[in-house]
Amino acid sequence: MAKHPAISPVLDEDNLAMALKALSRKHQSFAHAIRYAGPLPERSLPRGFATLAKIIVEQQLSLTAAQAIWDRLEADLGGVTPEAVLARDVPHLRALGLGARKAEYVQGIAVALADGDLDFAMLKDLPDEEAITSLTAIRGIGPWTAEVYMLFAEGRSDIFPAGDIALQSAARTVFDLPQRPDSKTFRVMAEDWRPWRGVAARIFWQVYRRQKETRNSANPFSKT
Repeated sequence: MAKHPAISPVLDEDNLAMALKALSRKHQSFAHAIRYAGPLPERSLPRGFATLAKIIVEQQLSLTAAQAIWDRLEADLGGVTPEAVLARDVPHLRALGLGARKAEYVQGIAVALADGDLDFAMLKDLPDEEAITSLTAIRGIGPWTAEVYMLFAEGRSDIFPAGDIALQSAARTVFDLPQRPDSKTFRVMAEDWRPWRGVAARIFWQVYRRQKETRNSANPFSKT
C-alpha cells in the first residue's frame, strides 16, 4: 500500500500549478474540468476561531443569508472572538439569527478554546488525520467542517470533504456518472488523486459554480 505524507503540502501558488498539471495527466476529465472551470479563485482563510465559526454559520444556508447573520454577529459582538461569544448567552446568539444548534456549537467551541481543549496553534504541526480528529472531538465540529477548515485555513493540499453535496454533484458532471457518488464511494474515488485531493475539491467547486451561473442543464462533459 502506498504511503502518503502525514502532513500534506501547503497549497501555495507553485504547488497549485503542480497539482493542476498532475491531475490533468491523471485523467482527461480533469483536464477538461480545469479548462471549463477557468482560474481557481483564491480561497485562503485566516486561521482561528472566527473562520471556524463562520464555516458553521454558513452550513445549509445561502451565502447571502449566512453573510447577513455574520454581519449581525460582528456588529453586536464587535468582532467574532471567543471572549465576545462567551460574553453572550445562547438565546442572545439565537436572536442574532443563529439556529439553536449553531449557537450552542459556536459557544461550545469558544469554551473549548478557553479550557484548552482546542488549540489552533497546534493544528499546523499535526498530521492531516490527527488535526481533523482533534477538531471533530469538539461538539459541533463534524468531518465536513473540520475538512473545510483544514483545506482553506491551514492550506492543506490533500484534504477532501467527500460529504460535500456540491462536490459530489460536480464529480457526477465531470465524470459523466449515472448518479451522485455517496461519501464513501467518493472518498474511494479520490484516493487516486492524492496528494492533491484538495485541489480536486477546488476544481469541483468551481465547476459547480460555473454550472449554476450559466444555468446550463446540459452536461458539457457528456461522452454521448
